[in-house]
Amino acid sequence: MIRASFITLLLLAQPAIAGGRLPLFDGHIHYSMGSPEAYPPDRVIQILDEAGIYRALLSSTPNDGTVLLHSKYPQRFVPELRPYRKTRDLQSWREERSTWFKDPGTVEFIQTELQRGIYRGIGEFHLDGNEADSPEIKRIVGLATQRKLWLHAHSDALAVEKLFELGPELRIIWAHAGMNEPPATVGRMLSRYPGLTAELSYRNVVSADGQLVPEWRALFVEFPDRFIYGSDTWVPSRWADVIPMADSARRWLSQLPPEIADNIAYRNAEKLFGK
Repeated sequence: MIRASFITLLLLAQPAIAGGRLPLFDGHIHYSMGSPEAYPPDRVIQILDEAGIYRALLSSTPNDGTVLLHSKYPQRFVPELRPYRKTRDLQSWREERSTWFKDPGTVEFIQTELQRGIYRGIGEFHLDGNEADSPEIKRIVGLATQRKLWLHAHSDALAVEKLFELGPELRIIWAHAGMNEPPATVGRMLSRYPGLTAELSYRNVVSADGQLVPEWRALFVEFPDRFIYGSDTWVPSRWADVIPMADSARRWLSQLPPEIADNIAYRNAEKLFGK
């Protein structure tokens, strides 16, 4: 009864949860190989509850991890389909990251997986620069446009530009806000593409003293509805960091006007995936 009441409260997206903390909608969670064994589903939910994360955008390699978590807790997870079909361990995953976008079997795999009827997007996938020029990516963009699916792209700015050239009406979650792209590039991309939302995992937006970097603060103020929080549990060991990462995010979010902090913490993601 206590757990059910707590989840109900979180799903209502109240402005504060246990201990008066800001609730979080995590825009980048994985339940990939090794995680189900190290962190069974009930433990995952316990961690998310303790972190104050009431909902998460979820993808996994293999997709079985996503199917498992979503089937047990459908209210807590928004499932995405990852295109990696050959991966069995980290080494093979690293190898497949350099081939999936030019492998004809990828599109057929995605089409088959979509028959599950649960996925809201395709990704998170890795794609940089001219890798986006392949016939397979063109077909995937066509699928996403036709089915109104999000693309969750771990990509540099050039690849994102190419994706939008293929599908101007695309909706893209930009993983890690471009990872290594400078704030000025992130701002340029958000100005140019209204269908682009930047997710903030692995982006260090604070200086050594814990204060928001001025360039990032300016972006959050200029684009208050275009950023979402993310943690990225890409390997099992990252699950141990989910709670401290959430606490750290609340510290820098507290430096923003409350409405903007709420937007990044959960409101923007709710607007994108609330139904």
